Amino acid sequence: MADNRFRFPNGSILELATAFGADKTISAITNSKPPVATSTAHGLADGDIGLLTSGWSRINGRGVRVDGSDANTFELEGLNTTSTTRYPSGKGVGSIKVPTDWELIDKILEVTTSGGDQQFWTGGFLEDDDDTQIPTTRSPQSMVLTLGDDPGSDRDEALLDADEGKGVHLLRLTLPTGAFILYTGYVSYNDNPQMQRSNPMSTRLTLSLTARPTRYDLFVS
Repeated sequence: MADNRFRFPNGSILELATAFGADKTISAITNSKPPVATSTAHGLADGDIGLLTSGWSRINGRGVRVDGSDANTFELEGLNTTSTTRYPSGKGVGSIKVPTDWELIDKILEVTTSGGDQQFWTGGFLEDDDDTQIPTTRSPQSMVLTLGDDPGSDRDEALLDADEGKGVHLLRLTLPTGAFILYTGYVSYNDNPQMQRSNPMSTRLTLSLTARPTRYDLFVS
């Protein structure tokens, strides 16, 4: 019987969205958990994954899953926009686009992450004996993936195309449990192989995140 106290990434599948359908205009997003988006005749179904554009910077550019879909509305599962201070009412309009094709990013040897640390302003007044620290922003997050060398493969072609396009891309990491994580960011791919005696040749994929990842417990399809 599996020990549910621990999670292991073994068997995880990473995919890069390589094509999208037409943008679906969002005319309103509610201040709620989850937020409800209004999009006339959107045609989306529960479980669809999309790349969101919004006037609210905290959710702009995030990957989301559709839930509670109706003819003209759907929920942005996993998001929370209840605060009208952080999410001013009526300013969240934008669009969503759904991937129509994915490319498997296989032969992953190693994954390292960096960034996301809270930054602080540190200082004090002349009369203070001790400095204080106040939280400001978080440092940008990045992921570096070492891949087994596979020149000319569909994977390499997709990564090189993403690198050259210099746009924001959507990736989905599906864990063995069926849970998954959505990442959005810039893709940089160095296909010049790293070589070390008695070790597999490898290339390097860097994902520079442009928004926070979104995690979901179960995969719905």
